[in-house]
Amino acid sequence: MVGMSPEYSQKRSGAYFTPDDVSATLVAWACRKPTDRMIDPSCGDGQFLALHRNSVGIEQNPISAHQAIERAPGALVHEGDFFTWATETGERFECAAGNPPFIRYQIFKGETRRRALDLCLDLGAKFSGLSSSWAPFLVATAGLLKRGGRMAFVVPAEIGHAPYAAPLLDYLLASFSTVQIIAVRRKLFPGLSEDCWLLYTEGFGGKADAIDLTIVDDFKPTRTPPKATIRVDLDEWRNVWNRRLRPHLLPASVRSLYGSALADPETKRLSEFANVGIGYISGDNDFFHLRPSDAKRLGIPSVFLQPSLRNGRAMPDKQITKATVDAWTKSDDQVLLLRLTRDQELPKAVRHYLDSSAGREARLGYKCRNRAPWYAVPDVQIPDFVMSYMSGRNVNLVRNAAGVSCTNSVHSVRVRDRALASKLLPRWSTPFVRLSCELEGHALGGGMLKLEPREAGRIVFPSAATIGKADDEELEEAIGSMQRWRHYAD
Repeated sequence: MVGMSPEYSQKRSGAYFTPDDVSATLVAWACRKPTDRMIDPSCGDGQFLALHRNSVGIEQNPISAHQAIERAPGALVHEGDFFTWATETGERFECAAGNPPFIRYQIFKGETRRRALDLCLDLGAKFSGLSSSWAPFLVATAGLLKRGGRMAFVVPAEIGHAPYAAPLLDYLLASFSTVQIIAVRRKLFPGLSEDCWLLYTEGFGGKADAIDLTIVDDFKPTRTPPKATIRVDLDEWRNVWNRRLRPHLLPASVRSLYGSALADPETKRLSEFANVGIGYISGDNDFFHLRPSDAKRLGIPSVFLQPSLRNGRAMPDKQITKATVDAWTKSDDQVLLLRLTRDQELPKAVRHYLDSSAGREARLGYKCRNRAPWYAVPDVQIPDFVMSYMSGRNVNLVRNAAGVSCTNSVHSVRVRDRALASKLLPRWSTPFVRLSCELEGHALGGGMLKLEPREAGRIVFPSAATIGKADDEELEEAIGSMQRWRHYAD
């Protein structure tokens, strides 16, 4: 991709080419006979098209489209936007295979996004504003199939947990007689942080009564889709697991224990007694966070300075105390937030700092220039606890005994029901709650566990009856399994 324009860069276009054995396997699953007409909605350099002569490919990148024409001379390759083409074409296909582009919502936007979501809505799938590109690609592709048609695709492992993937799965279940997910633990793309699974559907025009989930450690080429490890009950998937497949990677006994805890009225979720949110967004961390030595040199009064936790790396294990803040100060860390408010009279030293070259540069930043006054950082809170946003072995919950504030690199936890918090939060490090963190959060690249505020609020504190049934050794093994799936414990 040397010389490629920024519009078609690999990261921006979501184009990561598929290992040969994976593409050959997916084409074998999708194509039953040579006369089957196959479509690849994002054909790249023609890797899938070259494996089945009776094929049509669409590719927006002109360089890749030209490569596809050369690589698969028997195929028909259209250069352009797939969603425009899908809206206009009258052609229909027996099967589809490929590796749709994985473009996150921040880049998947504008007219292309509007066309994609409008087409999906017409087909019966309503996606949120946070949907990545691959999910609409699959819905639009399914809409081009003949009755009885099949699809075989590489998909991000986010299909197992992302809220935006649920409308896709609902659509597939309502449109195909078989919906199968092949969860592959070891990476299909070793060079990518993104984990990928495989999707196979057949019987377009039918309706599935379960999700067939196949769980494997390693990908192995096969001529036909592998047998399902389990058939996921749709009521359980929807009502117990909030339309997430990832919990089904665990043994049935662990899922049953967790499900029984959720059904117990004595079980509580974190959101029932505390609010979880992100910390403040300064708009320019280097400008708004001063070292103690710089604050002293500039003569900024302490009344305008608020000790703050800037990131999870600075979090101690148990609690943030005065000794913690003293250690930050002794190390001359950048931990003093310049906390100014609207209509506040500012001393000369503060005004001088705001008008410095660093201040003139900071006020041009997006967040600063869109608030008034630009220097008043909003939503500065003093949480009761801070929680790690991205975690390795364990999610860290730390008592804020020193009254510091925190940036959005960690979560702010503010307790509403102190009696309930005093009863339940000491159980934070127990196996059940740690497993709940794994199940309610989701894997991020590099083996990290990410908990959005909404996910953190779902963390479960089981009833005493559930704790009495729990086998801590089994729960620890389940935690280890989840960490291996996110490649932290590999």
